[in-house]
Amino acid sequence: MLDAVKRTFMGLWSALRRSAGLLYIAVSWPFRARHSATGKRGLIFRATVALLVLVLIAAYGQFLWRTQVWNGFNPEFAKAYGFADRKVAAGQSLPDKPGACQNSGIVTTVADLTDSNVNQNDWVSSTLLYKLGLFGLDWDDTPFFDNKASFQRGVNQVARRVAIELADNMGRVRGTSGINADLQDARGNIQFDESTWYFGLSPFGFKTPSPGYYRSAIKSWRKFNSDLETCKAVFDARADNLVQLLDRSANDLGNTSDILRRRSEEHSAGWFDMRADDRFWFAYGQLYAQYAIFQAARADFSDVIRERNLTAIWTEMEKQMAAALRIQPWIISNGSEDGIFMPNHLSTMGFYILRVRANMVELRGVLER
Repeated sequence: MLDAVKRTFMGLWSALRRSAGLLYIAVSWPFRARHSATGKRGLIFRATVALLVLVLIAAYGQFLWRTQVWNGFNPEFAKAYGFADRKVAAGQSLPDKPGACQNSGIVTTVADLTDSNVNQNDWVSSTLLYKLGLFGLDWDDTPFFDNKASFQRGVNQVARRVAIELADNMGRVRGTSGINADLQDARGNIQFDESTWYFGLSPFGFKTPSPGYYRSAIKSWRKFNSDLETCKAVFDARADNLVQLLDRSANDLGNTSDILRRRSEEHSAGWFDMRADDRFWFAYGQLYAQYAIFQAARADFSDVIRERNLTAIWTEMEKQMAAALRIQPWIISNGSEDGIFMPNHLSTMGFYILRVRANMVELRGVLER
């Protein structure tokens, strides 16, 4: 632990030294330039440098706002959809509305999760200052400005998983009919690289940034749901499709739990583990999205859940997710599991993730009987 603390302070000290040196050059340069430039030329030079410094300050001020303000953050946001009040499973005809079908809560939720990531908030991972880091030091190696990016990537991981399941299974009749074009487009767009800015070197040239692709995915999902509401699209709410969703989601949680475990065991440095917050908030974002998705799935697959008597287990799974999402420490600590001043938030989150995963495995087992 002492070695980890030492490495952390050495890294921060090195970054601060570089920062101080660059700041000194920026501030002193206009004044030292008097020796080589006088009169009007020197004044223009100093004004130009001062303007650049002001632009830099404004840019970092905007970056601070983008990373510290979390618009629309609410673990219970899916409650507002009223999924519990739905009487018809997704894709089925509405009894009181001829020619109308029930839309998919899963599609609505994944579209809104992505909308929150790229429209209600800025997608942090592809912003220029996040990519540049802190004077050569990756933001993930510091305690600053990286929590929101990790959370967003956790949400996006679930969106990618759901996009695959929608295109390959739920949006097709028994997986044998053609893939829905909107779901296929959404799957392709949401899989796009998470850190692309407007310009890049490999390949060299201007690019469409990551949020542009994710916004296209949102449009495709909403187009699919509009077609589903008019019975022009298909949502196959069969038990085996629910099994696939549970199985893949449980595997994702298992991978995340293993990452948390290894970080906890190999880098126990309390508050001084600069990567602990990244791991925690990625896992939090993953559970945040899964909690909403599985509330929607409960409505979309309501017939299956009722016929297989899964209500009690499903409710317990949602309770475990909600309990995990109530863990919102100001500072993430990767200390000892029995620590008082430096607790282990990674182990705590990992514990809840394993409980949620156990519920998913149990649900899958019942469905496969």
